[in-house]
Amino acid sequence: MTLTLVFAGIALAKKVNQPIKVIVGNLELTADGSFSPQQLPKNELAPITLNVNGKIRTLDGKHPPAVVEVVIETDKNGAINAKGLPACSSGKLQAQTTEKARAACKSAIVGEGKTDIEVEFPEQNPFVVKSDLLAFNGGSSGGKTTIYLHAYLTSPVSAAVVTTVKITKIHNGRYGLKSVATVPKIAGGYGSPISFSLKLGRKFTYQGKQQSYLLAKCPDGHLDAKGVGVFSDGTRLAGSLTRACTPKG
Repeated sequence: MTLTLVFAGIALAKKVNQPIKVIVGNLELTADGSFSPQQLPKNELAPITLNVNGKIRTLDGKHPPAVVEVVIETDKNGAINAKGLPACSSGKLQAQTTEKARAACKSAIVGEGKTDIEVEFPEQNPFVVKSDLLAFNGGSSGGKTTIYLHAYLTSPVSAAVVTTVKITKIHNGRYGLKSVATVPKIAGGYGSPISFSLKLGRKFTYQGKQQSYLLAKCPDGHLDAKGVGVFSDGTRLAGSLTRACTPKG
């Protein structure tokens, strides 16, 4: 359910700036993403906001498998900046409703959205639970930056779902950040995210200066991502995504 960092880069995009679709076996993912502003400096990092959304379904209409892990590598011309921003811990979010999670870590919120989760218990018809989706800064330590994604399921299932995303710097050609998202079991393993939307970004002040949680530059007209998502039935979705930007300066 790390949906900003999860699905923004795991489906194969054949055209720049077009919605993406990938089918592997019985599983279909459609997704779209964008960042603003699209006009960015060539040589200096500038604040951006990321928007992503997507849907998961099976071709035969059956309950989809759950995503369990996603590994994404993103463009070396992008960066994440958590220094000076208040951080939240996983412990403060576990077992909390959306309202209580927001109150406990309001100053650490870096993104908001929505998600739908389909639950199918044995010998029961599947049902869909809707939830707000909150992204919290988890701080930086040991060269890793953490993001927690929080959703809360209500009737007939009541449970918080907290996904942990660990982000590290890498040196892999075009790619400079690696994000590893570990998604917990939802509703005892019977729940699967089927749709999401998330807006990620935050401006804040640190040591008297304006800062941004997400940053990017545009030296050559595009920003890229690639990755792989692993589902509970062993299905793997892999590919790449390119989004255009306009260099300035």
